[in-house]
Amino acid sequence: MNIPKSHPRYKSLLNREKVVEALDRGILAKAGLIAHGRGETFDYLIGEKTTDIALRAIKAAAAMLVLAENPVISVNGNTVALARDEVVKLAEELNGKIEVNLFYRSEERLRKIKEFFEEDPVIREKIRSGKIKILGVEDGNKQIPNLESARGKVSQEGIYSADVVLVPLEDGDRTEALVKMGKKVISIDLNPLSRTAQRSTVTIVDELTRCLPLLRKYVREYKRLDREELQRIVEGFDNRENLRDMLNHICNRLRNLQFI
Repeated sequence: MNIPKSHPRYKSLLNREKVVEALDRGILAKAGLIAHGRGETFDYLIGEKTTDIALRAIKAAAAMLVLAENPVISVNGNTVALARDEVVKLAEELNGKIEVNLFYRSEERLRKIKEFFEEDPVIREKIRSGKIKILGVEDGNKQIPNLESARGKVSQEGIYSADVVLVPLEDGDRTEALVKMGKKVISIDLNPLSRTAQRSTVTIVDELTRCLPLLRKYVREYKRLDREELQRIVEGFDNRENLRDMLNHICNRLRNLQFI
C-alpha cells in the first residue's frame, strides 16, 4: 500500500502495514492484529503523543535498566514487526540480550523471528560478533514457575536469570509471574487498565515506536550518572500514581473534546 507522507496518520498507517506484512511472513500470530488495534484505540484516547506522564516512566525505566546487572529485552512478533531496529539499538546500550518469547509459540515462528533479525546485514554482523544475542529460540529450556502458557519457556541466560526484564506489548500472566520471581518488570503498554500495566514495576503508557528511541536516549544519558543518583530516580517513581495520572489525563481529554 502506497501511503502518502502527507496523510495526517501516516506513521500509524505505516505501522499497520508492518504488522500485516509480519502476519503474511509468519512472524506475527493472527491475534497480534487484534492486540495492535486495541493499542491504537488507547493511543487515540491518549492523544497520539508521548505525554509528560509517560516520560516520567521512561526516565525511571532507563535508570532501572542502567542499574541492572542482567537486563533482558523480551520480544514477541508485534514488537519485532514494529521496532526490530530500535530494539537492537537499545540492547547495544545495555548488555546486548534480546529474548524471543511467544504466547502463540511454535518452532517455525521462533525461527522466522530469528531470521528476521539476521536478514539485516548490520544486525547479522552484530549477532556474529557477539554484540547482540538472540535468545529463547534454541535455548528455551527453563520454566517460569506457576506459568502454564508457552510464555513460561525461557532462556537460562536471558529472562530466567535476569534481574530486570523489559517487556513491550506483554501479557499479564507472565508479568505477574516474573514479579513473583523477584524480577523488576518494565512494560510498554498503551492500555493503563491492563493487568500487565497494573502488575509491572514500571509501566510506560506510550506507543512502542515513539517510546523506544526516548528510552534509548535516557539510557545513554544515565550511564554517565552515579548509582546513588540513579537510585533516587527509581525510588522517586510511583507506578500506581503514574497510572492514575494517565487515567485522569484520558478522562480530561474526553471531557474537553469538542465535536464539530
